[in-house]
Amino acid sequence: MTECVVSHLMNDAMTIALGLVVAALAIVSVLALFSLAADRRTVARVPPLGHFMDIEGARIHCLDRGRGPPIVMVHGLGGQLRNFSYSLLDKLVDRYRVILIDRPGSGHSRRAPGAESSLASHAAVVAAVIARLGLERPLVMGHSLGGAIGLRLALDHPDSVGALALIAPLTNVQSKIPAAFSSLFIRSDWMRFAISNTIATPLAMLFGEQGRAMVFAPEPVPDDFAVKGGGLLVRRPAVFASASADISDINEQVAAMLPRYSSLRLPVDILFGRDDAILDPAVNGESLRALLPSLRLTLCEGGHMLPITQPQLVSDWLDTVYARKPNAID
Repeated sequence: MTECVVSHLMNDAMTIALGLVVAALAIVSVLALFSLAADRRTVARVPPLGHFMDIEGARIHCLDRGRGPPIVMVHGLGGQLRNFSYSLLDKLVDRYRVILIDRPGSGHSRRAPGAESSLASHAAVVAAVIARLGLERPLVMGHSLGGAIGLRLALDHPDSVGALALIAPLTNVQSKIPAAFSSLFIRSDWMRFAISNTIATPLAMLFGEQGRAMVFAPEPVPDDFAVKGGGLLVRRPAVFASASADISDINEQVAAMLPRYSSLRLPVDILFGRDDAILDPAVNGESLRALLPSLRLTLCEGGHMLPITQPQLVSDWLDTVYARKPNAID
């Protein structure tokens, strides 16, 4: 009798366990299908603006506009080229040729299969784009994480860049990940894959506005930023996964660059908002002067997203940066 009861209990437990597994698989499947459908809707609402080129196995989305001396722009973490086309691009195309790039895995660009996500790999892609377009030592503007990529570009590919214009750049080791990006800090590849293809999109839809507010603080987020500024694209599963990979060991990568900064032999300008809530101007601007005495640091009123919130100020600043670039043409 006892054996019969135990057998029934075991069967019931196995049935419950199987039911839980089936339920979990069903939930995961629903989330995955929802994320896939949401991804397609996002691309339809925020389509590519430029053209594509195949670079070192990656599919890179670029926007190339204007005439004159070239400026190549590299966006930050979770961003894409619409961060620059939103309001800054039109203020520059009358006197510069402006090339905007979606970094591999960001916006509408695809990372090469099996490619690593590192400052070095991103810099190599930017260098390849510059070579493909036949640009001769252009001014490279990097925003936020794009600033770290610009520095790595100058260190690894010095013949590809004539001067650096860095806006709110990551240049130093950070004591903590900004709260706006804390959900991206996932070191495990399989966990990153699982999260990006299931719950990342729904969570971004629920808390996206809150995250954008933290990135823009203390300045307001423009009402049309989600589409015109490309803010919705961070919902894409592949973009979440790539952004997570971008910062998984970012402190170690930046630490490895610090001893190399003093070897830079090109003009470096930095523009920082005094009230930047993402990256500290003292840590990422002032401290760099000790390693780069020729660095020119400009502080202004504002936050982290200056290319969107203060395009005229950034445009005027870029004119002064270009004026001291070697071989600049008046």
